[in-house]
Amino acid sequence: MVERRRGAQQIADVANGLIDPVLARRAGINTALLGSWPEIAGPQFADCTRPEKIAWPRRDEAGDGRPQPGVLTVACEGSRALFLTHAQGELISRINSFFGFAAIRQLRIVQKPVAPQPKSRPLRPLDAIAASKLDDMVDGMEDGRLKEAIMRLGRGVLSSRKRPQR
Repeated sequence: MVERRRGAQQIADVANGLIDPVLARRAGINTALLGSWPEIAGPQFADCTRPEKIAWPRRDEAGDGRPQPGVLTVACEGSRALFLTHAQGELISRINSFFGFAAIRQLRIVQKPVAPQPKSRPLRPLDAIAASKLDDMVDGMEDGRLKEAIMRLGRGVLSSRKRPQR
């Protein structure tokens, strides 16, 4: 029987419960590693690296059944990969300290952009009624960055696809 928890739950706990099994199956990593990466990588590599996946070796039936250390693929930007190559021993020990056991034996460094590229789609133009409605909503605001941001948000909301009426 499943015990139900009463009361409020943090959204991060719910999301991690849903995301962790998918990440474990597809990439062999979890959200705890991704969330703690800046502390693990340290200030020198936090902004230019990202863990991508862990390739775990297959369990050997003849072995003692203990999990074998895997290979962590780390995305690194440009020339910083050379510096990461030289510091990989320290990074491996930090990762293994995070896991609490010898989880990683080797790093595989791939050069690629780490910062996510913003995905912007062009907005549909507003019709005259929606444009005047948006102008009326922000009419009392002073000109500035906040008004521009609210106008962009309003355009995004008002130009979104109309859902079919039920």
